[in-house]
Amino acid sequence: MSSAKDSLTETVKTVVYALLIAGIFRTFFFQPFFIPSSSMKDTLLIGDFLFVNKMSYGYSQWSCPKIVNFLCPISGRILGSEPERGDIVVFEHPTEHRTFVKRLIGLPGDQVQLRDGVIFLNGEEVPQTPDGVFVETYERQGAAGHFPACANTPGEGGDCIKEKYIETLPGGRQHSVLNIRDISLDNTAVYTVPAGNYFFMGDNRDNSADSRLAPSARGVGFVPEEYLLGKVNRVMFSAAGKRLVYFWTWRKDRFFKALQ
Repeated sequence: MSSAKDSLTETVKTVVYALLIAGIFRTFFFQPFFIPSSSMKDTLLIGDFLFVNKMSYGYSQWSCPKIVNFLCPISGRILGSEPERGDIVVFEHPTEHRTFVKRLIGLPGDQVQLRDGVIFLNGEEVPQTPDGVFVETYERQGAAGHFPACANTPGEGGDCIKEKYIETLPGGRQHSVLNIRDISLDNTAVYTVPAGNYFFMGDNRDNSADSRLAPSARGVGFVPEEYLLGKVNRVMFSAAGKRLVYFWTWRKDRFFKALQ
């Protein structure tokens, strides 16, 4: 009887220690993240699996997993470092407390405006160079089963086409952006990014809820620095099916793919 109790105790200890180690790893080092939406195409695809580097920008209350968030009584941010324009950042939505991933466009003090779908930073145009088209199959994608948005009108199984551009940020960092159609957010007022806040946009510009809209309008608005969770540098692997475990749907060209 004593032996059975000892065995149970050791099993419980092992599970507790494993959970504790996993929690520490997730809180302070790398957090797994699965891409559920199309807002960052074609940089990130629905079904991409990646790790968020939580050491990139330091730690805040939101660095802890939500279920034990109360165990992180951190005011502001500690051990912090400044993100760079162009970083792909995972952050907590300021009001809805959902996890988002977008590209950092505006730093504190920047003035950001869109004119005909082109970004103007502090009055200077951020150039876009045509780079052909992005083509994907018009079919249901991911667990949600939504069809992709297209510039054309294909039937199911046909080619869904979007215009593709290379955008060059100040400092020379380049990345791909997509254009589907003309929308109201292609032309905006001037946003002045407050101190301690950041302005984010999705690379799939016409299909992204981001800083162009306030949270009350189903956007993101400006994101305070304490909500930044970390930086994304690489896709670990990617599945085109409804579940990551469906290994036969894994995209062979996206294993350990570096991101721009």
